[in-house]
Amino acid sequence: MINSPSLGLRNRKGKNRYASTGLLERIGDAEVPVLIVTTEQSGMDRYSQELAKRLDVRKITTGRYLSLVDAYKLARSIRSQGSIVHLPNQHFARYAIFLNQPFIVTVHDLARCCFNFDRETTTEKILLKLDVRYIKRASHIIAISQSTKSDLTKYLRIPETRISVIYNGVDHNIFKPSGRYQMKPYHVMLSHKPYILYIGSERQRKNLGRLFEAFAVLRQELPELKLVKVGDPGRSKQLRSETLKKLSSLGITEDVIFAGHVSELTLAYYYSSAALLVYPSLYEGFGLPPLEAMACGCPVVAANTSSLPEVVGEAGIMVNPYDTSSLVQAMRRVLTDDRLRDNMVRKGLEQSKKFSWQKTAELTRQVYNKVVRGGD
Repeated sequence: MINSPSLGLRNRKGKNRYASTGLLERIGDAEVPVLIVTTEQSGMDRYSQELAKRLDVRKITTGRYLSLVDAYKLARSIRSQGSIVHLPNQHFARYAIFLNQPFIVTVHDLARCCFNFDRETTTEKILLKLDVRYIKRASHIIAISQSTKSDLTKYLRIPETRISVIYNGVDHNIFKPSGRYQMKPYHVMLSHKPYILYIGSERQRKNLGRLFEAFAVLRQELPELKLVKVGDPGRSKQLRSETLKKLSSLGITEDVIFAGHVSELTLAYYYSSAALLVYPSLYEGFGLPPLEAMACGCPVVAANTSSLPEVVGEAGIMVNPYDTSSLVQAMRRVLTDDRLRDNMVRKGLEQSKKFSWQKTAELTRQVYNKVVRGGD
């Protein structure tokens, strides 16, 4: 147990409970994995939280952004467990620094490790190098998409045999079509006004500048149209400042609504009520918003880059995210063609059924078993 308000350890209550679940093929104190669960609210955090609900393992709960003192305590606590450790994202690979037992790392993306989307401080660069070092040393790696696996083999030279692709999931009990809203997709949030939805941060790779430019064009044709942006801007206050400058330059400040962080249930209402979700990101390791949108019956326009074609499949309209005119054309089609929209809703619902957190957990359990047996 770590005596810090940001960290906590939840212990198992007995071997029999694990044996009854079939979690591992051989049960023993040193063979029950420890899952690190992060408490923030991003998709990366949701991953560990959803696994924690479904895998009967020991868990260490911690914040993701820690002081040096708490980071050191966490690293020591992880080492003291004496069993296989599952580090739930690439930026926790650094916490393997003291480990002498097998460990698994889930890599969501290599956005900060291998691509220059954001400026990093000297300290952050050092920590990112540690992440790369211990990703390479992991007993096994879980990649959340084929795209991420390809990046791992290409940029970090990790053999494919040490990587398992396990997709993220969606909670179909929350993210589902709501009859009340499905018939009137603009009913809930904005006094019956149609809106385009974007979910995510305002980091450079999210490509909001081109989305705002495309929206400004559509706004001239459809004066009632709004753009709703759900999610915090990111860790830097400068991100929101730059966003507001862009909106002002385009003359659409009053037409873009910032909702901030919302609960999952409220988020499902936003999806169900939107005319469409647009996701023009330049790089994603997976992309939960398009999946959640499809599960709610919301049409998706997304970038044709990185992992997004894997998630959206044939259900959405995929566009070149560097081409603003393509964004305009795709969004216009969904907004003005009811037959197209209905077809996209139907295909999206079918595509979303391919993904579930239970499936993610089951495949993760299989990786635990593989590492327990001593295989890569």
